[in-house]
Amino acid sequence: MDHKNSFSASYAAAGVDITAGYRAVELMKKHVARTRNSGCLDDVGGFGGCFGLGAFAGMEEPVLVSGTDGCGTKVKLAMLMDKHDTIGIDAVAMCVNDIICCGAKPLFFLDYIACGKNIPEKIAEIVGGVAEGCVQSGAALIGGETAEHPGLMPVDEYDLAGFAVGIVDKKKIIDNTRMAAGDVVIGLASTGIHSNGFSLCRKVFNIDQNPDSLYVKRDDLGGKSVAEALLVPTRIYVKSILALLEQVDVKGISHITGGGFYENIPRSIPDGLGAKIDKSAVRVLPIFDVIAKEGNIPERDMFNTYNMGVGMSVVVPAAEVEKALEILRANGETAYVIGEIIASDEKVIL
Repeated sequence: MDHKNSFSASYAAAGVDITAGYRAVELMKKHVARTRNSGCLDDVGGFGGCFGLGAFAGMEEPVLVSGTDGCGTKVKLAMLMDKHDTIGIDAVAMCVNDIICCGAKPLFFLDYIACGKNIPEKIAEIVGGVAEGCVQSGAALIGGETAEHPGLMPVDEYDLAGFAVGIVDKKKIIDNTRMAAGDVVIGLASTGIHSNGFSLCRKVFNIDQNPDSLYVKRDDLGGKSVAEALLVPTRIYVKSILALLEQVDVKGISHITGGGFYENIPRSIPDGLGAKIDKSAVRVLPIFDVIAKEGNIPERDMFNTYNMGVGMSVVVPAAEVEKALEILRANGETAYVIGEIIASDEKVIL
């Protein structure tokens, strides 16, 4: 698209440079191209992203599943570190990891970036991370929006959110109706904090008042700095879960995000049943031990805030546990048994 005649000196004087937006789009096109798949019908730059569903005509009753989310105050950390190439992975992960809990295969993703000032290179860097997340999940990046908000946000700040749509045959939706006592809960390891609880992290490490604390290498973090441990991108579980669904009778899936174990595991469990989690089995990552120690945070609060090293849980029949573990591990996951389903009025027991 030719934008050479589009320029408003008055708007630029008010703080919005529309030509920077055009430049950002040009820079991000190479990233978007990585995500294209058979459903993509047009290129970036139109008013809407188009996606064809012809490839899914074989489904008896196709159902679209959508999810939207952001990265929370993790973006504050990315801004402090001036590192913007992975936060987009988090934006995608938070959406696609949610919709895979229904058994839905992600189809496409759109992002929204609000910024104080559009710096094309920074925006393209952010979108590069979004594209990487889309590649990891098999979703096409079919559109997005970058909005310049002078006066509302400082010039060097931004926020990032996303929206994903997936598809599943209605008869294959994971809805927990077949879950029963005796089923087994498997945990899939996280890569770290993922994308929630960063307001508490900032308080614990006094990051806002003492940002230099981010860069101190620590023995209790395996020689990493706090910054390195906190900014690790959220793991995307889509492809391994899709592989599992092809061969195992999965009865429930939970994405462990804000609210930790206590809020998220119950979302996949029907009334009359509960998940009895063996805390001693949970392979807690060093960053969580450090947060608990530095902030003097009770164990229950930790399990009610963070994933504690388990980014996703799946419930399978006891007879299929070994098969499930084999498939998940073959697809790159660190997976292990963390509990069982029991008859209970309490949804999660730790």
